[in-house]
Amino acid sequence: MAITTPPPPPAPVRPIDPHTGRPAWHRPATVAGVALAATAVIAVGNPNTTHIPLCPLKAVTGLDCPFCGSLRAVYALAHGQIGSALDHNLLFTLSVPALLTAWAIWLARSLGRPVAPRLRMPSWGLTAFLVVAFAFAVVRNIPAFGWLGST
Repeated sequence: MAITTPPPPPAPVRPIDPHTGRPAWHRPATVAGVALAATAVIAVGNPNTTHIPLCPLKAVTGLDCPFCGSLRAVYALAHGQIGSALDHNLLFTLSVPALLTAWAIWLARSLGRPVAPRLRMPSWGLTAFLVVAFAFAVVRNIPAFGWLGST
């Protein structure tokens, strides 16, 4: 009687991006690399002291857009100054945990890791974000809510 050995387990399937033919984790890794490089430049460059061109809306109208103060908020977060980041742009600073979570889910799915299947952005999510951003832009320009303006 011959002894047979069981076949080796199959090699894990690496998800491939159908658009590029590269590993599926390539896109989230690229986004992370660009974000980390940009954060490093901002952390060293200090937008509080270096000249950064004004937002076109602020340059023309003097009004803060929803993103005004975001570069200074990134600088503050890179230096662990959460209060200062909140002061520069409340909406951006509060959205950072959601952005990091969404990126982590994207990376996990691209690696073929199981992620809660119901954890998806609802179809109205983008519309809700745009409404919140527009409302934030309006409210931060009302004198009574001047504390929301970019400093």
